[in-house]
Amino acid sequence: MNSLGLIELTSIAAGMQAADIMLKTSEVELILSRTICSGKYIALIGGEVAAVQSSVDAAVKGLDFAIIDTFVIPNVHPDIFPALSGHSNITELESLGIIESFSVASLIEGADAAVKSASVKIIEIRLAMALGGKAFCTITGEVAAVTSAVESGAKLISDRGLLVNKVVIAHPRKELLSEMI
Repeated sequence: MNSLGLIELTSIAAGMQAADIMLKTSEVELILSRTICSGKYIALIGGEVAAVQSSVDAAVKGLDFAIIDTFVIPNVHPDIFPALSGHSNITELESLGIIESFSVASLIEGADAAVKSASVKIIEIRLAMALGGKAFCTITGEVAAVTSAVESGAKLISDRGLLVNKVVIAHPRKELLSEMI
């Protein structure tokens, strides 16, 4: 699996329909399909780039009235997968970067851009549950690398008008890590 595709919708019913359309269109794997805060729905798939693209396109075409945001990320960074599932192996924070978005789709794209742009580790990607529909990711590494990564990810999100905030904390207290994971 080298590509991710996501559809974020305003309707739960349309979200379930989107997941079904994507699975029937191409050979893709359903990674996540669920309701998220404020009555939205996300469907996340993985597979080969062409299959993921055609699946997302088919669902968007049939459900454009309910689409909030979408993406297809070819050659997704491998650290995105454990970060999405909350299985980070991070035991120490050198510095802490946080990127926060109004949409799940833009946040995952921003996290992928961040980790590809600098030598950092993603701690976690949190998707809209108990967040009012927002999403955020946390990253760690050397201060300069985290700053560069946060800027890269935040720019992508900001260019789409969906950035809530971005922060870099140098030498954070160790208690912050135990609160995140």
